[in-house]
Amino acid sequence: MSMKITGGQALLDELVTTDVALDGGRIASLGGGTQTADLVIHAQGCLVLPGIVDCHGDAFERHIMPRPGVAFDIDLALRDADRALLASGITTAFHGVTWSWEPGLRGAENARRLVERIAALKPELGADTRFHMRHETFNLDAEDEIAAWLAEGRIGVLAFNDHTEGTLKSRHRPDKVGKMVERTGLSHGEFMELVDRVYARKGEVAGSIIRLAEAARKAGVPIMSHDDMSPEMRREHRALGIAVAEFPINEATAHEAAGAGEAIVFGAPNVVRGGSHTGCPAAEEMVRQGLCTILASDYYYPALPLAPFLLAERGAASFAAAWKLVSENPATALGLTDRGRIAPGLRADLVLVRPEPTPRVVATIAGGRLVHLADPSLLTG
Repeated sequence: MSMKITGGQALLDELVTTDVALDGGRIASLGGGTQTADLVIHAQGCLVLPGIVDCHGDAFERHIMPRPGVAFDIDLALRDADRALLASGITTAFHGVTWSWEPGLRGAENARRLVERIAALKPELGADTRFHMRHETFNLDAEDEIAAWLAEGRIGVLAFNDHTEGTLKSRHRPDKVGKMVERTGLSHGEFMELVDRVYARKGEVAGSIIRLAEAARKAGVPIMSHDDMSPEMRREHRALGIAVAEFPINEATAHEAAGAGEAIVFGAPNVVRGGSHTGCPAAEEMVRQGLCTILASDYYYPALPLAPFLLAERGAASFAAAWKLVSENPATALGLTDRGRIAPGLRADLVLVRPEPTPRVVATIAGGRLVHLADPSLLTG
């Protein structure tokens, strides 16, 4: 289907009132023209923005298990999550699937089902949905299978996570480990016994990370390190070809990544809420200092389209620069050169936003298809 978006302000290098023509799933041209279209969207009063690329989102987990121990069919959950993504203008989504040593929601069975079902449902989902493998580094038994998935092209991005050390330190804090225990279905005692058995293999972890990083590089899969604790840890990961620092735990580590010109991810909910809920750096301040190049939905999809508006309103960045944090920058970091900008020949991923009084996504176009419409007047003018 060919499509024309008329009368809106399109974000190019800056906001420009211009028409955008789409054809064959691509952006065909910019500017006025006489060409006809199968569908015309009247975007007066709207901003026409590049579709959002979400490099790390795990809110879909709540669609699978909305309450601890209460699980729903994965296909149902993924379809429902897709609607939530599109309503937030997210046209490319990397579902952050944690494969941990723990049973339950983040266990092996769930990871295997998700990698299969994401691939199977991909053609019918509105967002370009991909598998973000959040590998818990102490989950040593999973190494061979993850390496095989990398070689088979089933993983869109690999991230190294380590929540084991923190869990061990919090073993006498039920408020800290309670959520983890609940999602496993184990008793507190059983869970802590499992933690001890897992941690006893600490000496094997470094070698496993090296081998999996090499497997990812050979497969051409981008790699992230999650929660780098120090500049030294960032340098160690850089030496393995892990070029994206995801949620660095302190400002010094973010400076280390920035000094090397690396992509740095923080959470959009951090911006919207006015700070981190875990005591980590405030994302807005990181943006101001040039220490954040990408915003991710993390655990809340609606934060992604709102965060750039708040950053611009608060003077942390120009609106054009702020929107790049959710579109062009993540696309570039993940090697997706066909999206993230509005330009002829690129994938037709666009989001229409009414900016006043509160920014609201009124339409989402993914791959040239109108996949979300919250304001039917856009079709009648």
